[in-house]
Parts: sequence; structure tokens; C-alpha cells
Amino acid sequence: MPVVSKEEIANARKMDLLSYLRAYEPGELVRFSGETYCTRTHDSLKISNGKWYWFSQNIGGRSALDYLVKVKEMSFPEAVKMLNGQTVQPICYEKPPPAPRKLLLPSLDTNTSKTEAYLKSRGIHPQIIAYCVQHGLLFQSKNANDVIFVGYDTKGTRRYAALRSMTTDYKGEATGSDKHFSFALVADDRPVREVHVFEAAIDAMSYASLKIMYHKDWRKIAYLSLAGVFASKRANVVPVALEQFLKDHSQITKVVLHLDNDRVGRQAAESIMGGLDKKYTVLNRPPRAGKDVNDYLRMEIANRNGKERER
Repeated sequence: MPVVSKEEIANARKMDLLSYLRAYEPGELVRFSGETYCTRTHDSLKISNGKWYWFSQNIGGRSALDYLVKVKEMSFPEAVKMLNGQTVQPICYEKPPPAPRKLLLPSLDTNTSKTEAYLKSRGIHPQIIAYCVQHGLLFQSKNANDVIFVGYDTKGTRRYAALRSMTTDYKGEATGSDKHFSFALVADDRPVREVHVFEAAIDAMSYASLKIMYHKDWRKIAYLSLAGVFASKRANVVPVALEQFLKDHSQITKVVLHLDNDRVGRQAAESIMGGLDKKYTVLNRPPRAGKDVNDYLRMEIANRNGKERER
């Protein structure tokens, strides 16, 4: 009886039964259904997901080595020696990565006048609105009731859309939205090193509007919406939108949080700071007043208009 080494045994066990039969006994292999096969000699021997089981005999295994010993009744050393003489590329049974979700936007209107008027009424600067419309970040539904804020992946494919009603309190997402690719403003052609983070797209646009109001260059930083936050029971959780943005923009060194002035917003900010600790410079800068950045923007506009009337 031949003597086999540990290395030969380990190498023999690498070959799965489906690979072996396809390469060396293709006439024995019969497709049963889908990705399940049986053998022509033993129709109750099923092969699926890298395993095999002979139901009539209540025996099974994973490798071609198990099959040769238990079914073909070869001696273990003979089966090992035989398999070491065969060179077959084993089949990979890992599940393929899931296909990207297909984003289904509502019917879009070519006219965005109602959306622009609505955002101006919320204090958003016309320059920011125009930029978003021109770059496909902002749309209006055909029924003229919803503002649509769109997010893209690095290939320029639409992957996310937030819907906000202009007539009711409705807020939602388009079917197939992927929060990894939420609404973001990255206007400067140069790589920006600082990203400011908000709960909603309108808050991101509001902060850019504040920059213009304060006579600062709004293009020097990036603006990211997290598409909402939630109270997590786990500590140090970084939302997927921020995680993906930092992955796609590896030059970023500074993260500034402007989440809402409520319990959930404060908890989310603390969690993000913990999750990014020591990796980035992280600052927590909630709005100085109001519930969110848009509230604060409108307060600043009202204060400025009041001062101008006093003059």
C-alpha cells in the first residue's frame, strides 16, 4: 500500500467532487435542477454548494477524496495518490457580489421652477440651487409636488434619491436608493480635504448658502447628507454614506459634523466621533440655534433683514 504525506493529503482534499467529475468523469455527471447535480450511476447522490450526499446510503462528504473512498471504495492512499496526479481548478462556491440596486426615480419634470421657488423660500441661495440643477443633483417630480435630491457613485451613476414634498410633511426615498451614495456637493475641481456632514440634503445646501452669506468661498469644502440618522444601540457607528464618501475621497483629513439639535442628532454625532477617532480630525459643530442648519439659516436671514430695515 502506497505511503502518502500530509501535504499530499491536504492537496487531495482541495478538489471538490463537481470539479473532479466535470474534468475526469463528465459522462457520470447529470444536472438534477438549478445548481444541483447527481451521478448517472447513483441518482440519489446529490451534489450542491460544494458538498455531496448519497441519500440511499446515508453517507456524504465535501471533497472528491471522500467520494472516491466512500462511493468508489478506493483505499485512502490510492485515492490520495490518484488525486495528486490530477490537476483541476476547484470551483469557487462563494456567492457573487449582489448586483447594484436599480434606482427607480419618479417621472421628472423638465421645469424646476416650483422646486427653485420652494428652496428659495427655505433660504437656499440661488447660486447653490443653480449649481445643483445644472449638475443633476436636483430635480422636480412631474406632478410638481416633490423636490428630488440625487446622489451619485464615483462613475457618475445615479444611486440614491431623497424625495421631499413641497405641499405636505412627506419625506421619503426613491425605490432602489442606496444610502452609500447619498446627496453630496463637491464643487471644487481640486481635491477637497474637508467634508461637512448633515442629516439632510437641504441642510447641506443651507450651509453652503451660509458660506455665501458670510462672503466665503463655498466651493473649498465638500458637503454630505447622511440621508437621516437613527439612535443606534451600538457605539462608534459610522453611517454608510460617510463611510463610503471617505473611501471614495481618500484625500479627506477633516470631518465636521452639523447634525440636528435633538437627542438622536447628538447621539449620532458622538457615535461618529468615536467611530472615526484617530483616523481623521473630527469636529462637532451643531447649529448655534434652531433644530437644524436650515432653521439656523432662516434665522440668520431674518436677523439680517431686520437689521437692514432698522437702517
